[in-house]
Amino acid sequence: MSMNSYTIVFLLFVLCSGAAAYDALDPNGNITIKWDVMSWTPDGYVAVVTMNNFQMYRPITSPGWTLGWTWAKNEVIWSVFGAKANEKGNCSMFRGNIPHSCKRNPAIVDLLPNAPYNQQIANCCKGGVLESMGKDPSAALSAFQIVVGAAGTTNKTVKLPKKFTFISPPGGGYTCGPAKIIRPTRFVTADGRRMTQAMMTWRVVCTYSQFLASPKPTCCVSLSSFHNASITPCPSCSCGCRNSSNCVTKGVKKPVLQCTKHMCPVNVHWHVKSNYNKYWSVKMTITNFNYRFNYTKWTLVVQHPNLNKATQVSSFLYKPLMPNLSTNDTALFYGRKSYNDVLMQAGPKGNVHSDLTLQKDRKTLALKKGWAFPRRVYFNGNPCVMPSPESYPYLPNSAGTR
Repeated sequence: MSMNSYTIVFLLFVLCSGAAAYDALDPNGNITIKWDVMSWTPDGYVAVVTMNNFQMYRPITSPGWTLGWTWAKNEVIWSVFGAKANEKGNCSMFRGNIPHSCKRNPAIVDLLPNAPYNQQIANCCKGGVLESMGKDPSAALSAFQIVVGAAGTTNKTVKLPKKFTFISPPGGGYTCGPAKIIRPTRFVTADGRRMTQAMMTWRVVCTYSQFLASPKPTCCVSLSSFHNASITPCPSCSCGCRNSSNCVTKGVKKPVLQCTKHMCPVNVHWHVKSNYNKYWSVKMTITNFNYRFNYTKWTLVVQHPNLNKATQVSSFLYKPLMPNLSTNDTALFYGRKSYNDVLMQAGPKGNVHSDLTLQKDRKTLALKKGWAFPRRVYFNGNPCVMPSPESYPYLPNSAGTR
């Protein structure tokens, strides 16, 4: 099949599955930005801006998020705690106190974990990395405090910022709606004996589209089994076709891919290891073919009807996902902290793997006709290109003696 044919197939998959605006496995996934005005100042206000990653399996990876907007008037940022504007802009009209940023369209980035303590606030300073909600809700949020000047000083005179943007590497992919005023956030004091609330609150919701992030797929799946010596590779040109300018056979000093027939940055391999009377097992391997990009806090989502009876997972951590409460056929896998939660760049260390043992369900089990292979695979929230079913390795339905 030609590259154009694969691109058309992928686009149809994106559009027909609703991936451009709706994910069937994560229907409520989004980035929600909440802007709480905590107090008024002589020329503006102090606000706490909080970002929540409500996506079940799509993390925000290093080098982290960038949040942008356009001021409604001529506001300036006097100071920021827990983050910083990446440009100061033209502040030549000020004497004495100089604002942190005078940009009409500021872009804010997170501070690193080793930021000075007097520049931090709660839930800041993670280097822009946000875990997915399904993996770790406590690490799926980030916050910073901002002091805004040349702005309104009451609920009636404040003008909401416009044109919000949320950028996440490696390809972006988020579209943000307009800011909307909502009921002011309420807070409980540290002693738990008093309730306070923000002066006013507005909210922005940003949704992800893989097609906006990358017109081409970013991962593919290959398959094999213990009973068959052949390997079903990723479809050729899954993520693009190889040419002299887009890949190299050795690492160089620019972001390029290792030359492969599929030209995907990431390959997920599913190998059926064994088949016994009561159990069967699988080895999953994730390989990075990008010479200049490490995938921090990566996630892998697999859909298979027997995942409701996963009994043992080695190396990876595992949580069931239940997009449909009547079935438990989808699992979230991710690395162990400081062990294999970073998928290193292409090379000898550019892979992670795990063994998965599943108890057989006699009502649904049939290893023949491709049943042992996954229905869908997602890496970092993006769907991976699957081989065509007719190319799946042959598997016998008979079991071993165990």
